[in-house]
Amino acid sequence: MSNALIIVDVQQDFCEGGSLAVAGGAGVAAGISRLLATEPDRWDHVVATKDYHVDPGTHFADSPDYVSTWPRHCVVGTPGSEFHPELATDRIEAVFHKGEYAAAYSGFEGHADDGERLADWLRRRGVDRVDVVGIATDHCVRATALDSAREGFATTVLLDLTAAVAPDTTDVALRAFDGAGITTLGSPVIRDA
Repeated sequence: MSNALIIVDVQQDFCEGGSLAVAGGAGVAAGISRLLATEPDRWDHVVATKDYHVDPGTHFADSPDYVSTWPRHCVVGTPGSEFHPELATDRIEAVFHKGEYAAAYSGFEGHADDGERLADWLRRRGVDRVDVVGIATDHCVRATALDSAREGFATTVLLDLTAAVAPDTTDVALRAFDGAGITTLGSPVIRDA
């Protein structure tokens, strides 16, 4: 069996200067790159997810509530949908796009260019353990890690390499991780915007 790193939504719109920026996002991008460079053999496989919106319906709102509606972000073909430039992408074997026509938070809702789903991609390669990093701890990282555990993968969230939106929602995510048997290491980056 083997292990994989799942890099969640380290995109320009979710980092400083983006349309839905999470404070500390650029630092998380750089931190993931440093870890991949200093521990190149830690994971057998590295994949990434992207918010990839075409027309996600009510997911976008002119007056967002930041619970179920959000400002426009990660629209396909815009610079904001691209990976942050601090993220080294040379090790990424596959990118799983999610949310083209509906809200999607978990990378397990996404698909590769050939249509393959993340869980199937991992299983075809004998992956049984995954580490999850990225943005945001309390939203897409949370959903991806919980789905990973539901799919039967032994799941660890490397919190030092996640950026969180807010303390309250991060506390909810941490409790959810604990309840799902997900291992957590470190502390999420939570900064004032």
